[in-house]
Amino acid sequence: MAEESGVTENVLRTKITQQLQATHVEIEDMSGGCGQAFSAIIVSPLFEKKTSLARHRLVNTALKSEIAAIHAWTPKCYTPEQWEKQRQEGNQAVAPGKDTTGEIVTGTKD
Repeated sequence: MAEESGVTENVLRTKITQQLQATHVEIEDMSGGCGQAFSAIIVSPLFEKKTSLARHRLVNTALKSEIAAIHAWTPKCYTPEQWEKQRQEGNQAVAPGKDTTGEIVTGTKD
């Protein structure tokens, strides 16, 4: 089904790894397999000393054509140090939209 947009988890993972020097990438198709909505966890040394907005812009620039072909893209961006700290503290991040209860994402307010 993902052929509709031509964007797959593997295409995104490969491009992120190559263009952003990512050391860890998790991609999840949140659209049930049709390839229209993806969430991601991206760990890259290129995120060092960048704000969250600058990190997202870096990712969005690298994936410009892929993002244009899909409906929704939700990345979480970490430096290797931030990622390692989370792992040591047992606060393993999940791709956005994964930790849900019904339609409400855990941690949001009514």
